[in-house]
Amino acid sequence: MKTFNYEKSALKSRLENKKLTIGSWLTIPHQSVIEIMSTAGFEWLTIDIEHSAIDFQTLQNLLSHIQGNGMEGLVRVSENNETIIKRVMDAGANGVIVPMVKSAEEAKKAVSWVKYPPFGKRGVGLSRAQQYGIGFEKYKTWLQNESVVIVQIEHIKGVENLSEILDVEGVDGIIVGPYDLSASMGKPGMFYDDDVKEVLSRIDEITKSKNKNLGFHVIESDHTKLMEKINVDYNFLAFSLDFFFLGDKAREQMALLKEKLPNE
Repeated sequence: MKTFNYEKSALKSRLENKKLTIGSWLTIPHQSVIEIMSTAGFEWLTIDIEHSAIDFQTLQNLLSHIQGNGMEGLVRVSENNETIIKRVMDAGANGVIVPMVKSAEEAKKAVSWVKYPPFGKRGVGLSRAQQYGIGFEKYKTWLQNESVVIVQIEHIKGVENLSEILDVEGVDGIIVGPYDLSASMGKPGMFYDDDVKEVLSRIDEITKSKNKNLGFHVIESDHTKLMEKINVDYNFLAFSLDFFFLGDKAREQMALLKEKLPNE
């Protein structure tokens, strides 16, 4: 495993320059999964602690393995919560994805719990991120310049307040949560419904008009679905997740095999 270092973040640089960056999602808490996914060329992995059983002790080990395998480690926190975000950042996350942000005030809170004063309100501890005390001064500079805050737009209220959310200093971009967004409209999973499509188009239009990073989590393990988002200028893209890559390939190949087996 690798202790935290204070190198310039390639992800932050790409976001600042509105360049395409592709990562994926981690829910299976094992270093082998990280090592396998690192061979695919992902730039970052997001550890999901909102919809998984991953605890904080496991989280820190996973972050170390992600960073030790040439990627950056983001964490999708379970809620927009001061204590959770502080612990995630102290564990050495490169940044956070904050779910269910519905207003500018909520976005400001998320940023404040990532950053130290005077830029934010995060309490100071000495853990992995600060190299257990000896790297605190370096970490202060790194945190302000290189840490990443992505807010998740996954409720219709967030769409209604999107322009103000995007104006919040310290927000590096947004990522659309399509399942919860459609559910907040009473149409869970109905991504091709006209009303849902109209809301997604509104998100695109507002974000691009603000020249902000536009993100999406493409759940399918199908690169053509990712290309659809790239072709309409989404630039912060999460490509599927660990168990879909594993399960989809296994199901696909077994189905093909069964077609060729002789009938019993």
